Amino acid sequence: MKTTTLPPLRVSPELRASAEAVLAEGETLSAFVLDAVSRSIEQRRAQQAFIARGLASRAKAKRTGQYVSADAVIRKLRSRLEKAKRAARG
Repeated sequence: MKTTTLPPLRVSPELRASAEAVLAEGETLSAFVLDAVSRSIEQRRAQQAFIARGLASRAKAKRTGQYVSADAVIRKLRSRLEKAKRAARG
């Protein structure tokens, strides 16, 4: 697989110093930037998928006329949270 480069970035000396200040031992600034870009891509993909699921759910509710009350959603979320807490305890 061929590799390519990202465009060079002009940043303030303060931003560069801040980035260098948080590098892990042995980590390069290039590796840090690559990790940050990769994480941002994944976060944005997850956000886009979340929005798409929400829009699809809204469309289905409008089409079918079947809606779930906020109280029912809160109860379900609380139930999931309690199950997760129990599972984490042992």
